[in-house]
Amino acid sequence: MKAFIRWIGFSLVSLAGGAGHAAETAGPSSADVCVYGGTSGGVIAAVQAARLGRTALILEPGKHLGGMTAGGLSWTDVGTKDRMWVLGGLARELYQRIGRCYGQDPEKAFAEAASDDPTRTGNDFLKPPALSFEPRVAERVFVEMAREAGVRILFESPIESVVREGGRITEVRMRGGRAVRARVYIDASYEGDLMALANVSFTTGRESNAQYGERYNGIQGPAANPRAGRFDVRVDPYVIPGRPESGLVPYLVQPGDLGQVGTADRRIQSYNYRVCLTDDPANRAPIVPPDGYDPARFELLARWSEARVAAGKRLTLRDFLKYDPLQNRKFDFNNRWAISTDFIGGADRYPAASLAERERIAGAHEDYLRGFFHFLATSPRIPEPVRLEMSRFGLCRDEFVDKGGWPHQLYVREARRMVSDFVMTEHHCTGAKVAPRSIGLGAYGVDMHAVRRIAHQGQAISEGTQSPSVPAPYPIGYGAIAPRARECGNLLVTFAVSASHVAFGSIRMEPTFMILSQSAATAACLAIESGAPVQEVDYPRLARRLEADGQVIVPR
Repeated sequence: MKAFIRWIGFSLVSLAGGAGHAAETAGPSSADVCVYGGTSGGVIAAVQAARLGRTALILEPGKHLGGMTAGGLSWTDVGTKDRMWVLGGLARELYQRIGRCYGQDPEKAFAEAASDDPTRTGNDFLKPPALSFEPRVAERVFVEMAREAGVRILFESPIESVVREGGRITEVRMRGGRAVRARVYIDASYEGDLMALANVSFTTGRESNAQYGERYNGIQGPAANPRAGRFDVRVDPYVIPGRPESGLVPYLVQPGDLGQVGTADRRIQSYNYRVCLTDDPANRAPIVPPDGYDPARFELLARWSEARVAAGKRLTLRDFLKYDPLQNRKFDFNNRWAISTDFIGGADRYPAASLAERERIAGAHEDYLRGFFHFLATSPRIPEPVRLEMSRFGLCRDEFVDKGGWPHQLYVREARRMVSDFVMTEHHCTGAKVAPRSIGLGAYGVDMHAVRRIAHQGQAISEGTQSPSVPAPYPIGYGAIAPRARECGNLLVTFAVSASHVAFGSIRMEPTFMILSQSAATAACLAIESGAPVQEVDYPRLARRLEADGQVIVPR
């Protein structure tokens, strides 16, 4: 019997082309491989399937390709410069092609850049153009790769329901009756929406430390590192300082007690927008504050700034956030310190939300960040050097032009995570255990952003950022992208992978996402060829194919 699973929350916008692709006409569509999500990983998966001789189709809920890689995350998360060797296959090709847009030799695309200009120095190491690019250039390269491979794309196509038969997905449907049938499906969405509709097991939030024998999962104590959210000076969180009965200051502090350290909860690490700003007057547009902007909402930010000045600190803009140099006088702005670009506490409802509610949550994140920038640029409670530095920057007129310079992709750092027979944990990232059947290497440190900012022992604290170190690149096992065999035999999941909250903090990076997506597409093609479920793909054969295509699956 067919099981028909409906998700009421999604609404279908009229099909339209984007990023240079024309819309397809209404009617049923079919492909060997259907990829849900035109993210960075989604494009790579579809291109790989097409290059292996299979028809590939992408269903993208929005209007653009490339996800976060084309949505503002341009200062690429490759970890340290001595770990760039883990980049292989199509991920490496993508970055090489981006580098070529700036005149780089592909063979030298990962060579560290050189500059005597201190304004061009990044916060870790000075990355070459291939890894510090303009978002519009990245999107153009994604579009070119998809077009060259003959990948079909349906934009503005959030799925509403899934049809299953005999433990397999037979069809995905959009509102209005449009359907797509494929032999294998790949969920490359940041949210894991196709996975959830297919009734595959998943979780959200943080597991207890006891569940997988970890040290850094569940509720944590206050942030320990100032760069990861520890307040470097004491900041009173109450409306009347020293008077808890007066209530918490608005907006930037959430109610609630710390709770028992190490226990599970459903809180989600914070999101933001990776905003691309410029200091070029010819390309700069003002960052307009949100409707109803009220500086009183940023009282905690003002108190923190004043307390740091009182402690003798000479503040610059980089004491409130990090910004890294891109090409053509553009910069990638991101979170750092106790109050920054992350809208802490704003993501908890996002994973299970309807499309309309997700749009409202994204809007709240945009309002927060516009207000944050405006406060830093205008409030007399912020030191003048910071105000002047923030005022240098504006949105780029030539980026995200359909959104007035604002990114089209909310940085969904984590939403659902699949729970399969194999789960990547903290132990695999630290090298205490080695994941079997490697399909790529993780290399980035465990980067978990705060889940909340609360009052604790009379002061404001951030919580959720403590993490283990990752001493070396580590294998990611094939079992992390394949559901339990009894749940679905023709689905692979490449972002919302089977991993604990801690392990996911390392795996979630865009280069790793693309690596896993190419490997998933390769496995999908082998499953189609053999007629076997994805769980029964011949791993030795998969490994040989991955290495032949330039994937790096064995640590040095």
